[in-house]
Amino acid sequence: MTSVSSSISTALGIGSGIDTGALVTSLVSAARDPKQKMITDRQSANNARISALASASSSLDTFADALNSLLAGTGYAGNPASNDPSIAAVSLLPGGTPKLPAQLEVRQLAAAQTISSAIAANATASTVLGAGSFSLKVGNGAAVPITLAAGATYADLAAAINASGAGVTASVITDNQGTRLVMKGATGAANSFTFTNTSSPANAALDAFTWDGTTGGMTRQVQAQDSIIRLDGVEQRYSSNTIDTAIAHLRIDLNKAAQGTSVTLATTQPTTTMRDLMVEFVDAYNTLMKALNTATAKGSDPSTAGALNGESSVRDMKRQLSQMTSAALAPSGAYTTLSSIGVSTNRDGTLKLDTAALDKALTADAAGITQMLNPAVKSDTTPGLAGLMDGVRDKIQQKDGPLATAKTKYEKLAENLTEQLEKLNEQMTDYQAQLSKIYTNMEKRLSAFKATQTYLEQQVAMWTKSDN
Repeated sequence: MTSVSSSISTALGIGSGIDTGALVTSLVSAARDPKQKMITDRQSANNARISALASASSSLDTFADALNSLLAGTGYAGNPASNDPSIAAVSLLPGGTPKLPAQLEVRQLAAAQTISSAIAANATASTVLGAGSFSLKVGNGAAVPITLAAGATYADLAAAINASGAGVTASVITDNQGTRLVMKGATGAANSFTFTNTSSPANAALDAFTWDGTTGGMTRQVQAQDSIIRLDGVEQRYSSNTIDTAIAHLRIDLNKAAQGTSVTLATTQPTTTMRDLMVEFVDAYNTLMKALNTATAKGSDPSTAGALNGESSVRDMKRQLSQMTSAALAPSGAYTTLSSIGVSTNRDGTLKLDTAALDKALTADAAGITQMLNPAVKSDTTPGLAGLMDGVRDKIQQKDGPLATAKTKYEKLAENLTEQLEKLNEQMTDYQAQLSKIYTNMEKRLSAFKATQTYLEQQVAMWTKSDN
């Protein structure tokens, strides 16, 4: 007959070889695993929502930025061009589209003052000039001192001028005629300069290198002057032959003075048409919308549903995007919206382009549609396609908008789930310690019980032996 003590010993592993530590671990796992799985499943789903929201916002940015970049390129706006680059060449500056055409007359080029000393037939760059000093003054600026030490040469004088930082360069030229010092300033009338001998004690040899603005030991070869242009009949003066401010977003390089000759500055025809633009726009829009549809797709169970299924902020995002086809891009005219030139919305939110309707509209008013889709100057009433997309993006991504609110909600949930998991781990650690204590005490008691059992069995055996 099996005794009570042997049954307990077998069940709890006393003397049976069963690992009670593993038993405790199994009991803890049985309590923890279902709760942990529930939390980690929610974490996975929540992380997927956070990632999907970020992806949706990033896709919107990519679409809007690509559209801006596309329309800013010369393919849709054309390139600025001059009909006589030998007189004036033009190039596009970043930031916008220049208002062209314009008529330009180059009356005078900007020039830099150049002076040279008399030719010294027997001199070289190493010929000694002696000690002394000069005052170099450019325009209305402060005079800059130039100092020569004893034994200074032509080359030393040129080096001192170049090192002064006054904006005047000097060089020593030696040819078959001899040696001379040449000084040159920056272009523009305001950059004329004087060079005065201030040596003390006096060094008469240095008088050969002076210029007071009218006369001196040096001779003026070129007088400093501004460039003079007439742009659409209005005279303008600049200190340079490169002009960036006469027409916004346009650089004009003056190459030759030609009084009486009018140069036409205009824009070349775009190499890409508005028809190409609309095809690209609809394709890119549909790629974005299909991605949003996948993210919000309903499913028979969570494994087949989109990560953002039921998310109101993304529904709002799709709603605002769908309103683009009816938004006004021009204040008046036969064509003011995308729908008026053949763009319609499908049941799934993607767009459909009726190219026949678009071609008909372009034939009727190509200039008007170009202005509507890509205006030379954007405004509230003529935002252009890129401006419209920027406006929609700003509304969707506004600081307190649905998308930002949803992102904050999911981020807070992520923090809460992490805290729940940490709390569960703490609880299970305490539970494991509690079970270990219980089974340790039980083992001690059962060990004592077994010792008593062994003693009793020995006594019974002795009694039985005595009876025999």
